[in-house]
Amino acid sequence: MENLTQEKYEALCDQWTDQFVRANPQRLELKRFGELVGRVVTVNWNGKAVVDFQDGGWYDIPAAEEFLIRLDPAEAKAKFDFKINSAQPIPEKQS
Repeated sequence: MENLTQEKYEALCDQWTDQFVRANPQRLELKRFGELVGRVVTVNWNGKAVVDFQDGGWYDIPAAEEFLIRLDPAEAKAKFDFKINSAQPIPEKQS
């Protein structure tokens, strides 16, 4: 686990928060994400980006270009449906 200073944490947040990304397929542990486009929700104090891949979960992946590929926002927005993410309410399942 990396010990982050306040400055390093804030720099990672500025660099990665709200960015559209794809997991690096060259990393074996990230192959399961395939070509999914995700959005970085935030960065945690362990230096990991919390990524929403629109599948009902958020994943913490190291916030580094070795693990995440930043996408062009215009291209990514066409492939990312903001209505399909784990933060949306599901009224038909609520009582």
